[in-house]
Amino acid sequence: MGYFDQIHPDKDMYKLSGKSFSQVLEELDPSEAYEDTALGRLDAFQRQLKRFDIRVSGPESDVVDKFFQTADSAALFPEYVSRAIRQGMEENNILPEIVATTTKISGLDYRSITALSGDGVAPRPVAEGASIPQTVLKTQENLIRLHKRGRLLVASYEAVKFQRLDLFTIALRQIGNAIMASHVQDAVDVLLDGDGNDNAIGSVEAAGDSLAYDDLIALWGKFDPYEMNTLLVSNKDMQSILKLEEFKNPDTGLNFQATGKLSTPLGARLLRSACVPEGEIIGLDRRYALEMVRAGDVTLDSDRLIDRQLERTAVTSIAGFAKILTDASWELTV
Repeated sequence: MGYFDQIHPDKDMYKLSGKSFSQVLEELDPSEAYEDTALGRLDAFQRQLKRFDIRVSGPESDVVDKFFQTADSAALFPEYVSRAIRQGMEENNILPEIVATTTKISGLDYRSITALSGDGVAPRPVAEGASIPQTVLKTQENLIRLHKRGRLLVASYEAVKFQRLDLFTIALRQIGNAIMASHVQDAVDVLLDGDGNDNAIGSVEAAGDSLAYDDLIALWGKFDPYEMNTLLVSNKDMQSILKLEEFKNPDTGLNFQATGKLSTPLGARLLRSACVPEGEIIGLDRRYALEMVRAGDVTLDSDRLIDRQLERTAVTSIAGFAKILTDASWELTV
């Protein structure tokens, strides 16, 4: 059995390089020690909340001031804020649907790689004694641009100390939503304009003044040898696609009614985002198109939060995006 009630959390636990507050707690109080016990479903941070009887959710949740009854419990407050913000960032987050891989870096300088082949990607026979076709991997010429996205938490401690944590969590989740929306906008911009390495998206123009099924077929045809498995569209273009006669086949309609997930007759996942300009439908092979580069996790001023100085506390997240294979994404303009 662990000794979660003998740990003394403090602000220095937020300052260890390469480790989060939760990771430090897990090292001091490993969850493995609680297997097959009533506390086995909790992680080290959640066990600390239980220790100090802090309920962060539900109709009987405590008020913000409950965190500040002792110095030890006050040290838990920044991690609570960080978790609530990260929860908001994951709500309605479409990045996992369009990002092929995520790279975490410790600095701010990063060059991605690209694959070059003078022979194309289609296989061909290799005659005896002939040279084997080669694919060259090289770093991109220009650095990937990382953006710091965030929000200021502007509220006096007196204004929130008696607010229920359940309600306060909702406000924090909204901050997370706003930060993630900024990252999605960055991802869309890179898909369309490139990452600064002469890799802007290729374009297919619609044949008429309005979207037709033949236009989607033309977009789909650009992906050989890749697969158009994702369509990223604006709200207006989503409605145009939904109105296409070919989209109304019974199987597609039943799937939407049963699961709430939209797919197209071409088999691609259909994603809607306000970050996509109207009239620009982005098709991509999510396995090869985009790399997300992250410099650390969500950061906030833990000292200020522990000292109850909520006013103008910055919450930030640093990330950027790189094109992996240029031909793995195409645009249909309407």
